[in-house]
Amino acid sequence: MTDAPATPPRAPETAVAPRLIATDLDGTLLYDDKTVSDRTIAALAAAEQAGIEVFFVTGRPARWMGVVSDHVHGHGLAICANGAAVVDLHRGGRIVEVSPLERTVALAVVDALRSAAPGTSFAVERTGGIHYEPQYPPLLLDPAAAVAPAEKLLADDFVSTLCPEANEPDATRGPDGRSDAAHSPTDPAGPAFPDQPVIKLLAHHPELDPDAFLQLARTAAGDLASFTRSSPTALLEISGPGVSKAGTLARCCAERGISPDEVVAFGDMPNDIEMLSWAGTSYAMANAHPDVLAATTGRTASNNDDGVAAVIERILHDGGPRGARSH
Repeated sequence: MTDAPATPPRAPETAVAPRLIATDLDGTLLYDDKTVSDRTIAALAAAEQAGIEVFFVTGRPARWMGVVSDHVHGHGLAICANGAAVVDLHRGGRIVEVSPLERTVALAVVDALRSAAPGTSFAVERTGGIHYEPQYPPLLLDPAAAVAPAEKLLADDFVSTLCPEANEPDATRGPDGRSDAAHSPTDPAGPAFPDQPVIKLLAHHPELDPDAFLQLARTAAGDLASFTRSSPTALLEISGPGVSKAGTLARCCAERGISPDEVVAFGDMPNDIEMLSWAGTSYAMANAHPDVLAATTGRTASNNDDGVAAVIERILHDGGPRGARSH
């Protein structure tokens, strides 16, 4: 396991031809119905064919990556959980790297938010799945593996008491519950992370304004962890200190010899801001949060109007990011 570095400083605008496209998914690449358009699929494939790598950089967990798993080429990697996990989509969404939120830190955050914002409920995202409190809004497409108070979900013996199967010699189970080699490449909980570390803590408040809740949380516990949001509701996403989309993307780019000014990034919500500020060229979707619009060097059409594809097409036509800035 490795800790993500602090977010690097913003790179200056350049006319350097892009070598990597980094795009958020929900509200950015995906339509509101969570599908990928034929136009976008074609644009992504054309970018890869032209030698431009594509990285999906999302707050989604590994198990929610099926919608785009067929559309990443070459390296096969995606950055999930706001930078806390690197996932191999060529191996069925297997987590290959994790920057965890330490359990004791998560407990301290829970305590701070319970005091600062009474009525907050929590969910705990581990490498093996999500677990949440009884008051937390149920996820229709992602039922909890366990429902209990956050303090119990974050206990040091949680995996062994509530998920005893994770401690068996072969903890690689598929959706049908079988534990055999056929599922091992596709199970993000696999033997590489038998303890199922915490990769994200989620905090929901039923009444507070989303931006006000984020500011309140950062004031109450910002010295403990990284706080952001991507939902239209008052739902905060909490990662380990220094963990962000930007930090993990920067590390992946450095490993490939790609500089920030060779990266074109797309996003729409506050959890994208650090990545958009780091990239040499950045685009806010027409549907983006006001803070995202203020942080980017370019604008494009909305997610439902293929805004990412429009920019990629112009980059490929004109040979560089400057030719794509008429949106």
